Amino acid sequence: MSELNRNQQTTQNVQKQANLIWNVADILRGLYKPHEYGKVILPMTVIKRLHDTLMPSREKVWAAVEQCKNMNDAMQKRMLEKAAGYSFYNTSEYTFDKLLADPANIEENFRKYLNGFSDNMQDILANFKFDIEITTMAENDALYHVIQEFNKKDSYLGPDKVTSTDMGYIFEELVRKFSESYNEEAGAHFTSRDVIYLMTDLLLVEDQSTLTGQDVVKTVYDQTMGTSQMLSAMMERIHDFNSHAEVVTFGQELNPETYAIAKADTMIRGGNPDNMALGSTLSNDQFEGYTFDYCISNPPFGIDWKKDKQKVEEEHQKGENGRFGVGLPKISDGQLLFQLNGLSKLKETGRMAIVHNGSALFSGNAGGGESAIRQYVIENDWLEAIVQLPTDLFYNTGISTYVWILTKNKSAQRQGKVQLLDASKMFIKRRKNIGNKRVDIDGKCRDVIVQAYGEFDNKEYIVGDKVVESKIFDNADFGFTKVTIESSQRDEQGNIILKKGKPVADTSLRDTEDIPLKEDIQDYFEREVLPFNPDAWIDRSKDKMGYEIPFTRLFYKYSAPEPSEAIAERIKKLEESIVANFEALSGKDVSNVD
Repeated sequence: MSELNRNQQTTQNVQKQANLIWNVADILRGLYKPHEYGKVILPMTVIKRLHDTLMPSREKVWAAVEQCKNMNDAMQKRMLEKAAGYSFYNTSEYTFDKLLADPANIEENFRKYLNGFSDNMQDILANFKFDIEITTMAENDALYHVIQEFNKKDSYLGPDKVTSTDMGYIFEELVRKFSESYNEEAGAHFTSRDVIYLMTDLLLVEDQSTLTGQDVVKTVYDQTMGTSQMLSAMMERIHDFNSHAEVVTFGQELNPETYAIAKADTMIRGGNPDNMALGSTLSNDQFEGYTFDYCISNPPFGIDWKKDKQKVEEEHQKGENGRFGVGLPKISDGQLLFQLNGLSKLKETGRMAIVHNGSALFSGNAGGGESAIRQYVIENDWLEAIVQLPTDLFYNTGISTYVWILTKNKSAQRQGKVQLLDASKMFIKRRKNIGNKRVDIDGKCRDVIVQAYGEFDNKEYIVGDKVVESKIFDNADFGFTKVTIESSQRDEQGNIILKKGKPVADTSLRDTEDIPLKEDIQDYFEREVLPFNPDAWIDRSKDKMGYEIPFTRLFYKYSAPEPSEAIAERIKKLEESIVANFEALSGKDVSNVD
């Protein structure tokens, strides 16, 4: 199916489910506050997805229950999974139709139905903490009506009609709506599909030769997977290159509900649910010792890591034996910690795409944690490219964002180089805004960005009024030495104060200079400092190395100010227009008005 057709099908499915949401919300109104609707609708959507997925094989499963009742647990599990056709099953006699046929016992029977799921599904249901909501709905006569709404024809969620991609959109829409109700930052949970597709294509465009042929196996990791849509998109894109490739996905998520959604979706896709982990990636790494072919993620930015502080600092103390030995960013923003975690899990041929906001480019002082992390990445020659995205691209923020592409195995032409791409003007406007999302990167825009990245050249790519500009820099262009400039302390007569024959530094006059790595420090000092301060000297013992990426300055274009004559002429025309309007309205000649 083409991307266009796939998008059209997804739009239809999402629209159907949006209608369902509001029908169910009508039932819950009064019983729940609007920000609590998600407590029911999210788990019920997952349960209905599982129900419809297992319906075609339910009779085989019931038959298998009878056949294997005298077998041990391991054999029973194997037989039931084979009968179901998935790595999960439900041995209950109930379906949604059968539940609705006995309204007097709807709560008891619904619990029996849920208890019929295999153990690996019980973990998913437990993370929703749905039990208390079942009681609340049953005691207020809402449970029957909610199940009835989910059992309507338009609410069908089987994988033969609703793909994993469709479910991704549906869950994203649900999570976004309920996050907004909670006044949470929706972007903390998921990324829009146009951004994901750009990231997947940037990851894969230079890797096509490794994706073709026989026996291709690729591993993909998302350290903040949300509902696992980045992992689904990577599978989809890799299979576009090679439908026979085996793609094994791994993900970790902090939020229990989105983790449960991701795990359920993985099981329906035929993936290994054990590869989906719950907990904080920073303080409770579930994939220690693992390495992957690809890492793709959109970690939270501008959010503190106070809850992870103790564990992160302990790992920092381990130096190179830990993930964070390089340095620690400020406690108020942990996004660069996720970059270090991702790098620690890349194979030597691995590639990573990660979204950051602007502060990751330049925050922190020379010698500080953020600068040390950038230095680590650039001096190891792992930073391949940074793409500036359009503003107003994410649901929860309109700020500038950037996709960093990192690899431990740069091609020959990219070695020692970093490519910066300004794609901030490559977008189309949405007909209808979604939160802060006012623009999209459609397929044509994405193709131009990927082309500019792939051609690796100093060049502008112009399509109508849209443009992508690509610039290539040496790694050393982003480094500098912060040197300390001392000036002499003088007595009341203006004489330089000496101690052991050397001038004493006046700390009140102490200054610093950021000298690019490509400059000779002494030459710079003699050219830029001594002409203005002949008695100054550099205290080299205080040198600090720094790295920053001044993206905006590097793409700055000078615009000459408007000539004063043109401004005067414009003001004159405005005055004439105001006078003419006044005379037309008042019927008076301005020249005769006092």
